Amino acid sequence: MSTLQAALADLLDGMPPGRAAQAVDRLIATYRGRTAGKTPILRDRSDVAAYAAYRMPATHAAVRAALGEFRARAGEWTPATHLDVGGGTGAATWAVADAWADAEAAHTSTVLDWSQAALDLGRELAAGAEWASVREAQWRRAPLGGASAARLPEADLITVSYVIGELADPDRAAVIAEAARAAKGAVLVVEPGTPDGYARVLAARDQLIAAGYTVLAPCPHNAACPVQAPDWCHFAVRVTRSSLHRQVKGGSLPYEDEKFSYVAAARFPATPAPARVVRHPQIRKGQVLLDLCTVEDGLRRKTVTKRHGDAYRAARDADWGDAWEQPDR
Repeated sequence: MSTLQAALADLLDGMPPGRAAQAVDRLIATYRGRTAGKTPILRDRSDVAAYAAYRMPATHAAVRAALGEFRARAGEWTPATHLDVGGGTGAATWAVADAWADAEAAHTSTVLDWSQAALDLGRELAAGAEWASVREAQWRRAPLGGASAARLPEADLITVSYVIGELADPDRAAVIAEAARAAKGAVLVVEPGTPDGYARVLAARDQLIAAGYTVLAPCPHNAACPVQAPDWCHFAVRVTRSSLHRQVKGGSLPYEDEKFSYVAAARFPATPAPARVVRHPQIRKGQVLLDLCTVEDGLRRKTVTKRHGDAYRAARDADWGDAWEQPDR
């Protein structure tokens, strides 16, 4: 992440923070005020620079967290090829490189997006990356919605992060269907951790299961999601803010918590965790209360006390979003 932060700092070097903040404000207003459509939101370099400074660290962190949970269930599987659908400036490409940084053989990445300005700036940011898969990534322009939408090239791993919310419903379904067809190994979909973002992830989950995929994270099963409205399934990752990031976002804290919803599903044989922690654990004197999504009982609360020994120690270390693999006893 440090090289990404350095690249972002270089990107905005010389731009007055007030000017960058104004560009961010315009971008936020555009996102909140527009309906889904068939044209890119990021139109020119100023839009893209604002997006990269404002959103890229959080997007990277969310995708990286989801990939960590997926890889924990994927065993020895390693992607040789990665396709970043709607990748914009390439945050997911950086995250995939980091997630498999210890792999014996490097993978290749292709970023596909409909904004040439985003692709150009992503390529510029990638030039100084520590990973060859980022530095040597292919950056290709292609429409993602409508009758002219591109047929996706095949890849072992396909990521679709923070993009389907920009599309109309039929186009969302079409993009996920294409990802399901083109992925040779796995598909990861990440969206904001809002009720609407979760609804989009849930629809994508249903499509992937119907296409024959096994959900490996966060769900412990392929059955219907037990979460019922007004609740929604989401998680959070802490993002360290650089001084530049704080200036652009107008914040004073050295961190922020990015909330996200996701689904990671695979074609290859693998087993999801038996349960997933879906709320912050409540640590009390001599006990820990865990809210779990489970295979057999759906959502349930588990109380783990000191008499449970290893399970108690594991519960004290557990965090929201972690897999829970301690047996009931």
